[in-house]
Amino acid sequence: MKEYGSNVQKLADHIVKMEDKAKRNLYAHILVELMRQIHPNMRDNQDYTNKLWDDLYIMSGFKLDVDSPYPPPSPESLGKKPLKVGYNQHNLMYRHYGRNIDLLIQKAVQTENPEDRLAFVSYVFRLMRSFFNTWNKDNPEDHVLIGQLELLTKGQLKEEIDYIRKNGPVDAAPKDRNSNQDRNRGSHSGGGFKAQPSQERQGPNNQNNNNRNRPNNKFAGRNNNNNNNRNNNNNNRKKPGI
Repeated sequence: MKEYGSNVQKLADHIVKMEDKAKRNLYAHILVELMRQIHPNMRDNQDYTNKLWDDLYIMSGFKLDVDSPYPPPSPESLGKKPLKVGYNQHNLMYRHYGRNIDLLIQKAVQTENPEDRLAFVSYVFRLMRSFFNTWNKDNPEDHVLIGQLELLTKGQLKEEIDYIRKNGPVDAAPKDRNSNQDRNRGSHSGGGFKAQPSQERQGPNNQNNNNRNRPNNKFAGRNNNNNNNRNNNNNNRKKPGI
């Protein structure tokens, strides 16, 4: 195996030729520890020690007879190709739209309210446009998307598609009536009260606070003038010795 080098391969061949089993077990454990030091980054793997012993058996050609903590792998498992994963394509007509578009169309067909059904089809129409732009890097014309939508719906939403062809999609989005009733109850519970801005609510208080913060000392201005006059007189005095 190339990841361990030729020297490890020579040691594995030498261990196979040893006649003393106790000595062979000792050298096999030492070689596994050496292989562990060669690849320290692989220690995060959960089956790291098991993999080292499997690699040692593979390098020895499955001829190594030692008492290992793990059973030796079968020679048939070496080089066996993994099984193919069966991907379910759902027989998509337009793969760039995905499976979710088909699910949304089925939901629109099951919608009983005509207004909600029209909003549902309009939402699917706009969603198809965004998916088309993502995969094709182009802005399709409306008649192209409407034709594809007719094929996907198989004529089950003909009235809604004809409305979109003549007037365009509506701006409303599909709504769940049960959830909207609960939301409307919570939104109207405040009785239409609108919170005023913090500046308007605190305007009178701010004026009172400003008045309170003004100095109440009537003689504050006089004291400042007296202090200035004293400083000027001190500066005008002549220093001794001049």
